[in-house]
Amino acid sequence: MGFFSTARQGRKDDAELGKGLWRRAHDRFIRGLDRYHQILEGVEDEALYAELLEIANELSALSGRVRSICVEAQRRSPSEGLDIPGALSGVHRALSTAGNSLATTAEAAAMLRLAVGPVSAGAESVRRRAEAVLEHVSDAERRLAGDPPRN
Repeated sequence: MGFFSTARQGRKDDAELGKGLWRRAHDRFIRGLDRYHQILEGVEDEALYAELLEIANELSALSGRVRSICVEAQRRSPSEGLDIPGALSGVHRALSTAGNSLATTAEAAAMLRLAVGPVSAGAESVRRRAEAVLEHVSDAERRLAGDPPRN
């Protein structure tokens, strides 16, 4: 991305996401995706790479959903700081947990990349962590829609 397109995207992000809580939640998720993809680049085993790439694609598909949640949350409860609005605290908690889960997914992929021996069980561990990310994003969507959380 060039300088001007980066600046233009930054202004768009400021307008849609603000500069506070919702922007931070969105950006944290995107950084987690970037980290996962960086780890993926170092995988030499082709079968493992294919499995982790499939997971990467599923996680990347969530980025648009996370952005939509954050844009709507910013519209409803504009944030320029770090104060969590009471009405949307569950949404923020779910997004925060999704970001944490994404970080542990990337960590699991990194550990798997460094492992020696069969990797099929390890890839399942990465998949379970990725499924947790999906669950937390879905929880944030439900909470934003006003539906009760699922246990």
